[in-house]
Parts: sequence; C-alpha cells; structure tokens
Amino acid sequence: MAELVDHPCVQHKLAIIRDVDTGHKRFRELATEITKFICYEALKNIRTREVVVQTPVAEASCRKLDTDLVVVPILRAGVGMLEGILELVPTARVGFVGLYRDEESKQPVTYYERFPSQIKGGTCIIIDPMLATGGSTVAAIEKLKENGAGSIVVVCIVTCPEGIALVEAEHPDVPIYAAAIDEKLDDRKYIVPGLGDAGDRLFGTSH
Repeated sequence: MAELVDHPCVQHKLAIIRDVDTGHKRFRELATEITKFICYEALKNIRTREVVVQTPVAEASCRKLDTDLVVVPILRAGVGMLEGILELVPTARVGFVGLYRDEESKQPVTYYERFPSQIKGGTCIIIDPMLATGGSTVAAIEKLKENGAGSIVVVCIVTCPEGIALVEAEHPDVPIYAAAIDEKLDDRKYIVPGLGDAGDRLFGTSH
C-alpha cells in the first residue's frame, strides 16, 4: 500500500526541494521538514496506552506511545531524513543499513548493518529520500525481517510506480508513505521528474 501525503504545506516544500537551484543547505532543511510531515502521517496508527496525568487543575486521561520506534536510514541519503523523525519522536532508536548495487548483477549488496534489539516487537521506519527501483528498499526490509522485525513502514520523499510495485509484490504487509508518486524511471533508473541524486544534493557532493 502506498499513501500519498498531499498536504498543501508538504507540496509547497516539495516544489522547492525539487528545484535545481535549491542548494545543499536548504535541501537538507527541506528534507527534514518534509520528513517530519510524512512521518506524522505514517505514525497515525502507532500503538498507544492510556495514562492519567495530573495537570495544575485536575487529573486528565491521556495517551502515550506504547511501542519502541526504530528508525533505519538506508545509507547514505537516508541519513538526511533522520533529524526530521527524531524531532518528532526524540526517544526513537536508530539502526543503519548500508547497501550498494553490484555492477554485474545489478542487485543490492549489504555492506553494513546495525540494528538495536528493539526492532523485535517495535515499529521500524525505513527512510530513504528516493524509492526508485525498490531494490534497496526490499533488501532493507528483508534484513530487518531476518533480524526479527515485525512491524515495518517505509517513508520516502519521492517514489514511482515501479518501486511501489516491487515493494508491494515482495512485502505486501509493508506500507509506503511518500510526498510524491512520480511518473516513471528513466534509462538511468532515475525517478522522473524526481529530485536528481538526493545524496549528492543533501551533502553537496558530485560524481
């Protein structure tokens, strides 16, 4: 299931982050801001528990989060979204998965993984600005499941039908939340119109 977060504030920020003239400092700021909006929506059904809080006036029945939240950026570009989630849920734990695409097989290869034990029984959020072919996202989901994760959500800024289709085919239990579902992939496997290379734009690097 892919859900588009179509809030006007998100779409306004998306227009700016797409712009080729947006520099890396502003791009990072916008990635944080957009991520916070998307995660707000992605966590709408997260488990809570009833608590009673003493206000200055009287007792109040309230709700608090009742699950461990583990955020898993896909290296390297996913790191650019991490601050947005941690601002929303400062108590979240952080895991990492590093993937690269093998030039011959074109398949994702894991070169680094580190997950907190709370992925078992908690809620895991995989973050990556671009869900393009879906290969890296599927590989990250599989790594989490191999390590005992049950509840997984994918949060990206921009995706496309090809990437969504692969994730849904391989892991239909994992929802995807995005600010944009773009037209297609081009011959280089870039999302069109997309953002360009999100990692380079986040960190001010180039090929």
